[in-house]
Amino acid sequence: MNILALAEAWWAQHSIHLDPEPEGERHGSIGVATNQTTPLRFVTVGDSMIAGCGVDNQAQGFTPDMAAEFSNILNKPIDWEAHGKLGATMRRVRYRLLPEVHGTADLLILCAGSNDLMARRSLAEWKTDLAATLDEAQAISDNIIVFSAAQLYRSPSLGASLRKVIETMTDDQTKASKTICSQKGALFLDMTHEGIHADQARFYAHDRFHPSDYGYRYMAKQVGTLIGPWLKERLG
Repeated sequence: MNILALAEAWWAQHSIHLDPEPEGERHGSIGVATNQTTPLRFVTVGDSMIAGCGVDNQAQGFTPDMAAEFSNILNKPIDWEAHGKLGATMRRVRYRLLPEVHGTADLLILCAGSNDLMARRSLAEWKTDLAATLDEAQAISDNIIVFSAAQLYRSPSLGASLRKVIETMTDDQTKASKTICSQKGALFLDMTHEGIHADQARFYAHDRFHPSDYGYRYMAKQVGTLIGPWLKERLG
């Protein structure tokens, strides 16, 4: 990392005040179960996006937004739950958050990577942590999706030099994740290079770092579009 990027990283660490984890229940139901339909159990585990940082209540977060999209796609009721923590790395997902999930899930999403980049954890550490987490996640679900890191390189809160360095690191992490997910039988969703309006001001919350309620809704719609056929094949 060059000197200017290091200076920008120091400034960001000491000046950005991130939105906290919002109030509200981290579980809920979408749709009504009947005698003919049993709700699908949908679980997310990960970082601040799973914790809902950027909105005022958990009900406006990423996980319930995705649950609503998936329910529409599958025409089935969904019970959702979110296990997230502001600042969580994949290592924390493995050791702290994944153990919170009891029993099995019809669909499990792992969402981390951005904090590994910001902490400058090595690519080797990332590979080890992701592979080990997937090994343990297989006991929870046969249908696992891994999200790429967020589009930090577009964040208006970070300096231009730092964003460029993060973009390169993100590309390297994404490439490694694709390979590991393929080896472990998980679906990898590259949201890093998707058009999710992360270049627009309304995408961001008060801290100009996390998604707003609009940002989460838009991302959820994009996720539904990208994995809709896969969902129908596996859970339809």
